[in-house]
This record gives sequence, C-alpha cells and structure tokens, in this order.
Amino acid sequence: MVPKRHFHEESNSLEVPVQESKRRYTHEERNSLEVPVQESKRRYTLATAVREVMRGLSMQELLSRLEPLLRKVIREEVEREILLYLQSSPRPSFNQIEPSGSRGWQLHFINKLPDTLFTGSWIEAEDSRPVQIVIRSANSNNIITSGPLSSFKIEILVLDGDFGTDEKEDWTDKEFDVSVIREREGRRPLVTGDLIITLRDGVGYLGNITFTDNSSWIRSRKFRLGARAVQNTCSEERIREARSGAFIVKDHRGELYRKHHPPSFSDEIWRLERIGKDGVFHSRLAANGINTVQDFLRLLVTAPSVLRNILGSGMSNKTWKTIIQHARACVLDDKLYMYYSAMQSVGLLFNSIYKVIGVTFDGQNYQSLDNLTKSHMVRVFHPKLTPAV
Repeated sequence: MVPKRHFHEESNSLEVPVQESKRRYTHEERNSLEVPVQESKRRYTLATAVREVMRGLSMQELLSRLEPLLRKVIREEVEREILLYLQSSPRPSFNQIEPSGSRGWQLHFINKLPDTLFTGSWIEAEDSRPVQIVIRSANSNNIITSGPLSSFKIEILVLDGDFGTDEKEDWTDKEFDVSVIREREGRRPLVTGDLIITLRDGVGYLGNITFTDNSSWIRSRKFRLGARAVQNTCSEERIREARSGAFIVKDHRGELYRKHHPPSFSDEIWRLERIGKDGVFHSRLAANGINTVQDFLRLLVTAPSVLRNILGSGMSNKTWKTIIQHARACVLDDKLYMYYSAMQSVGLLFNSIYKVIGVTFDGQNYQSLDNLTKSHMVRVFHPKLTPAV
C-alpha cells in the first residue's frame, strides 16, 4: 500500500493542470464552435477518481478507472475536429435542388416511326425496318459499343404526344414519368409484346410490339414511344431516356383504307390521297379505264388535260395538285419502251409511264432531251412522229 501522503501530493499536482486545461479547452470551444461542454461533469468524474486513489487504490486500479474518462476525452476531441471541419467547408443548402446525376449518356431512337400506326400491327420504322435504339455519348453522339453501358436492359413505354413539343433535349425524371400513358380503364395494356429489350454492343431493336388501342382518347391525339433503362448500371451516371417522334394510332379496320406512301404501280387508284374508295373521283376514273396508279401516271404524262377533265370541275386545283404530287412519288420500275420512225430516222425511248427519257438518231446511241439542239428538237417533235407504245 502506498502512503496516503505521497498520493495526496501527487493528486494536487494532477488535479490542477487538468482543471486548467479543461478551462482553456472550454473557453476555446465556446468561442469557436459554441458547443457546450459538460465541464462540471468531467471535473466531478476526475475528482472522484482521485479521491478513490486517496482511499488506497493501486496504480493499476487507478489506470483502469481513468481509461473510460480518457477515451471520452479523446472521442470528444475527435468529434470537435470533425465539427470544425464541417462548419468550415462549403456545403449546399438543403433547400437547393440537386441534379439527379450525370446526363452524359443518352438512349436514342435511330430511325423515324411512321406518322400513322395501326392497332394489331407490329411497330416498324418508316422504311418498314425494325426500330433501332442505341445508347450514345451526349457530347459526341458516338454509340457506346463496349463496357458496362453497352449491354443492359431497357423498357419500352408509351408517352403523350405533347411530351417534347417544347423541343427540349433534356428533362427530369419527374417530367418523363408524368408523360407516360397507361391503358384506359377496363382495357388491355396499351402496348403488348417484347417490352424489355437488351442492348448488345450499345444497340437494340424493337421486336413484336403492337398497340391495342388508338390514340384518339388523349388530348394531343398522338402517342410517342419512350425507352428507359430498367436499372442504371452505374450509380453515379444517369442515362437520359429516349423519345420518338409523335404519331397517330388508328384502329386496325382503318388500315384497309390506308393510303400508301409511296404508292406502287399496282396500287388501286383510291390509294392516292384525296381519292376515296368508291367515291365520286374513284368512280369517274374507273369508268374511263383508270384503275391503278400506273394507269393514272400514264395518262398524266400523255394527256394531262384529258385526265383533269375526267375528274371534273368538282375537284379544286389544290386537290388536283395533292393527287399529282402523291402519284409522282411512286417508284418507277426498270421497264423501257422504244419507238423508231424510219421516215424521220428518229428513235424514242420511253419509261414505264410513257415519258420520253432518250432519243437516238442512229439507232444505237441515245441522248437526253436536255442535250438536243433546236434542229433535233424539231425532228423529235414532228407531228408525224407519233409513238405507238
């Protein structure tokens, strides 16, 4: 047992510095951080420990009693330094809206959808090819062909046709979500089929996806397709959703009367714009042997005034121009016809709608009408030169 007097002297030397240290620490803390420190509680705890030593505790017992107190002091010092660092560092306001992630990556529809789709028919691009979706860099528009972002699942959604009319190229998650269109109450899902697509090397294709309802029941009367990642492959990166152009969806029965763009030679004449099936114009044309688009184009080339008279004065010039413009969009085939006049020593080359596309004066070499001299033009359009095609 150590004499009490020895420990009494040691306790006096121990107690005074600790209390002074604590008073300096408390003063600095209050001036800098204004963090209250339980000074009286700590002094009481230390004094209690000293009194217990004075009652006859050994050095080992003293250390065991002081250890919790020292741990507490160290912990408070660490907390103080952390708090000081946080208060001195710039921090965003909690009222400030933070962006929800980087928009460095974008899903994008490559090809354009038709202006009109029909329920029950597969969704295809305007050129009848599969609809293609890619993920690309927002900065370079280059497709991401490797790495985690080049292969992940996306879901296909239906959007309101008004979404994107402001031509914004970026939007928030909330703006996208509120534009998603669901089926009408009591109806089947608005779109059915392979609605989850996996990108491979940054590219994906729409499969067998069809609409089950038309678009006439929403205010814009149009839909868009949307695509978004099922889950982000990188928590720090946010992938912008894809948005297609707007289009109308009609009931399948309307497809029976759909106009073809572009029309083909074999299409019935009512497939042209402004000519209704079994309508007045359709009946007048059929009565004069004009049943197909090819028949219409041939008469338009050889005798346009006759064709105009067949349609009658009830057709406005605006309607006439619309029909002609649509008919001329027809893709011509490779058939050619040749007429040769031995009397004039001139040969004419016609395409499949009887339009002159070449002239020969020796029976071998053909040249375009644009390259003819005035004398050659007289020979070509001589009244006796009547093509028999």
